[in-house]
Parts: sequence; C-alpha cells; structure tokens
Amino acid sequence: MEAEMDEIIAGLKNATLEKSSERALPLLKQLSDAETNLCDKYDIKNDLLELLQLPDAGVQIQVARCIAEVAKTEHQRTKFSKEDIIRRLTELLQSPAAQNGGNATDRAALELATQICRALGNICYANDEARNIIKELGADERFFALLDYDVDTDDEDREQFVRVRCGLISNYLLGSDEIAERAVELKLIDRLERILTRCLCDVDRHEELLLSILPPLSILTEQISDLYFAPSLNKTIAQILAKCTNPDIAESCLALLHYEAQNDDVKLLLAEEGLCETIYQLLEKYKTFANTDEARVLMKLACDLIVLILTGDKSMHYLYSTPLLKCMEDWLDSSDVELLTTGVLALGNFARTDSHCIHMVENKIMHKLLAILAKNNGTEHQMTLQHALLSTLKNLVIPKPNKAAVIEAGLVDIILPMLEIHQAPVVFKLLGTLRMTVDGQENLASQLLQNEKLVKQLVHWSQTSEFTGVLGESLRLMAWLIKHAYQQRDSSAKAPMDDTGLRKFVAIEGAVASMVGMLASTHLVMQNEALIALSILTTLYHSKAASESNTLDELLVQADVGAKLAEQITLNGESMTKELVENLQTFVKLLRSSSDALVAHLRQHNIEELLKTIPSLVEYCTL
Repeated sequence: MEAEMDEIIAGLKNATLEKSSERALPLLKQLSDAETNLCDKYDIKNDLLELLQLPDAGVQIQVARCIAEVAKTEHQRTKFSKEDIIRRLTELLQSPAAQNGGNATDRAALELATQICRALGNICYANDEARNIIKELGADERFFALLDYDVDTDDEDREQFVRVRCGLISNYLLGSDEIAERAVELKLIDRLERILTRCLCDVDRHEELLLSILPPLSILTEQISDLYFAPSLNKTIAQILAKCTNPDIAESCLALLHYEAQNDDVKLLLAEEGLCETIYQLLEKYKTFANTDEARVLMKLACDLIVLILTGDKSMHYLYSTPLLKCMEDWLDSSDVELLTTGVLALGNFARTDSHCIHMVENKIMHKLLAILAKNNGTEHQMTLQHALLSTLKNLVIPKPNKAAVIEAGLVDIILPMLEIHQAPVVFKLLGTLRMTVDGQENLASQLLQNEKLVKQLVHWSQTSEFTGVLGESLRLMAWLIKHAYQQRDSSAKAPMDDTGLRKFVAIEGAVASMVGMLASTHLVMQNEALIALSILTTLYHSKAASESNTLDELLVQADVGAKLAEQITLNGESMTKELVENLQTFVKLLRSSSDALVAHLRQHNIEELLKTIPSLVEYCTL
C-alpha cells in the first residue's frame, strides 16, 4: 500500500510541474479516497497549492476535497496551517449564488464551496494557529457571508453544503473569546437569526438547516460570558421549540434558552411568550415516550427551564396569574418523579410572597405536599425530591398565619423521621424548615427541646459537619428553640414557666458548648442569636437553686466562654450593631453575678477591658 501511495504522490508532483489538469484529477481522487493516515509522511501542501492556481473548477474541487481528507489528521493540519494555502482557499470561497450570477443551481459552484468549507473546517479544527491566520486575513467575513445564501435543503448536494458551511463556522468559533466577539461584531448572530426566522414557516421541513444553524449560536454563548440575544431571537427560538418534533433541535433550543434565561429580563420575556405552558403541553404529550436515557435528559432540561424562569420575580408574578400554577399543581399527582419534582420546585418558587403562601395553604396545596413527603421521608427515597419538598414547605411556613395550619397538618411529625438522613443538602433544608416552623410557636419549641434524639443530632452536626450550611443551621435551630420556648413565660402569670425543655437541653452533652462556640461565628446574626440563647439559659439557671446554677456555670467555663467572648469582641467589635452590643452587655452582666469560678474566668480573659474597646459602646458612654 505504501509503494502505491509513493507512486500516487510522485505522479501528483509531476502533474503539478506540468500543470496538467487531466493527469492531476485521477490522482487527486485516489488521494482523497485513500486511508487518511497514509498521507502523513508526505508534504503535499505546496503541490496542492499550485494546483489550486489552475483555472479549472474541476481541479479546484478535487484539490479542496483532497485537503479536506488529509487534514483530518493533526500532522497534516499543521502542514496546512500556512497563510498561502488558507488565503488561496479563501479567495476561491464564494457563495454559490455569487459565483453564478445569482443562479444557485450551478452544481460546480456549489460543490466547490462545499469542498472548500470542508477543507478549511478540518484545517482549523482544534487548531488555533490556523484560526489566527483566518482572523488576520479577514477570511471569517467570507465564512459568515455564506449564510446569506438562501439554500433549499431538499437537494442532497445543498444539504451537504448547509452542513459543512456551519461546520466550518463552528470549528472556527471554538478558537477563543476574541474570535467569538469578532463574529458578533461581524453580525453573525443577525445572519443566523434571519435563517431561523425563515425556518419558522415549516420547522419540520427545515430540520437539517436548523440542526446546522443552532450549534454556532450555542458556541457563542459558551465563548462569550453574558451574551444575551435580542428579544426577537429568543422569541424565535421559543417558537421553534414549540413547533419542532426533532429531539436534537428541541435539545439545542432548550439549552440556548436555558443559558439566555439566566437574565431576569429574558425570564419575563419567555414567560410572556407562553414558553412554560408550551413546555408543559409538550411534556404531557410525550411523557409516555420518555423511556430512554436520551429522552430523560431532554425531559429534565425542559423541566429545569420552567423552574429557572420561575426564579425571576417579575416572571414568577406574571405566571402566577396564568394556567401554569394549576398545571404545576396537577404534576403533584404525577407518577413520573421528574414531573413531580418540577411541580414541587415550581410551587416553591411561586411561594415567595406571603400572599401566595397563604393562598396555597388555604387551597390545600400544602396538604398535597405533606402527603408526598410522608411517602418520601426515608433514607431510601430520592434526595432531589426530598430537597424540593422541604424547600417549598420552608417557604410556605414563613408567613405567621400559616404556621398553626402547617403544624396542625402534621409537618413536624412527617419531617422528624428524616433525621436519619445524612445527605447534607437534605439536612440543610430540613433544619431550615424546622427553624421557620418554630418561629413564634412556643409550645412546639418546648416540645422539640425535650426531644433528646433531635437535640443530640443537632449537637453532633454542629460539631462535626463538614458542610457549612448544616453546621450553621444546626446552631441556629438550637438557638431558636431556646428563644421561642422561653417566650412561654408570662410575666403576669402566677404559675411558673415550664422549663423542662430548657433543662433537658443543658443536660445533653455538648449542647451548651455548641451555643458558646456560636459566639465566634463569622455571621453577626448568629452571634446575636447565641447571645440571646445563652442569656435565657443563664437567667433561668440563676433563678434556681445554687447547685443548678453552678452546673451551668461549670459548663460555660468548660466551653471557654471567656475566650469566645474575647474573640467575638476582638474580631467584630467595630462592626457590631446596637442590638448586638446591648445583648452582649446583658449576657456579660448575667455572668458577673454567677459563681466565683465563672467571674474569675471572665477576669482571666479581660472581658471588662475588652468591652470598653467597642466603638459603639464608647459612643453611648460619651454622649
């Protein structure tokens, strides 16, 4: 085979010297048809360049085809990454219509354009050297001008031209941000939009054209951050999605719209365009066919786009008054976990205002969510669905009018078994949901403080979790339980407060230490919550017998409360709010009236002097 290739190459060089089109044509065809890697050891670039100078369209076509084939290997691509060969190919590259005075049926012109696109496309594949030469020559302007050729893909030759034309553009655009930005300046997007708009009249008939036109748009969004299309283009892509039946086109449209919908203005545009309802209808129509991995990926992409559009405030408010709200509620009854999860997430996004949340509780949507969670609250159930349910329920329980109804519906009993789950995202949402639920609910807070399993788990997570969110929420939930359980105390009531929960909390190993550790949090809100919780515990125990008071004092010393207070003041003194400073003063004042050991501990850490360094406290003193 090598001997035969040697003979072909030798013949080609002779034909080049003789400038013989007749001799060159069969040899070029043999080279094009040979195995690609057989040409790697030969340097035929200059010979092919000479042949391209011949005024013979047939030879030019075969030379371009030959370059396209041999440039499939990296070794040959390097040899063809030269200005002279790229310049000559570009000179010959014109729109088929332009080459024939507007007659787009000229086969030779179409074939030449097709083969040159293949040659240049393969040369600049993963080849920045060639791309830079193209950019410097301004050859990309000719590439993009090819899109002005209005081609009908019913013809097989034209179909290939459409495919390789955009293949060349795509390979070139993958070079760098600078190349992509230049393409935008040269109005590439406008040209692509004109073609897409033309395809709207019959999307199925123009499948091949769409499959070639959409990838360059995707590449541009990948190469240029924050590239947002004109509203007209986003509308056109949405309309193509609504009309197409080809899954590859649908996937490309969804991916583009997903990128574009990172912008809130685009979210609203797509919402007003009815895209979410369109996706709902398409998924309802094709959901029974979603039984392959590829189909499931497409379904998830579509579902994710609905949820993404709903994350915008304006788009969410707009869609709340459309049939989409009912559509998402209907998906709560779906047996398909993807549609079910999307319905839950969508409702969670709708539940971002008190009025929406109250409406959902009054209309029993909350009961549906709780029923779903009750069936999916174990370690064996899907984490994504659990996370979605807890996120939505957390939003629903925030408005005060909803709390009693949600508690009465059994929220706490349903989510407490989820303490067995140790996947951080679920735990984070679980703790946040409980924290929002106990807000202002004194009886519930007291009951949960008496739940030894819960408190022990919170202490464990607060001291061992590698996930910052879980660690923080564990601490905050304990602080909130103490704060809201203490609200039971009615100063006008004669009966003493039931402090069983608070005493049980102190008795659990590590619980007090966790609250003390919270003083050193990087978040001022958490520092304040820790001060309030510790002040409540100190107040309670100082009203008891000396033995009980000493128990708490010992725990505070063991937790090194003095060091934590010193760290809090030293690191955050200048940024402390008035409320935080007042709570700090209250806590320190309570500690001063504690046991001699605790007072000595505070003195050891110089707390009194450190308090004087807090700027806002100095201001209060000097007014």
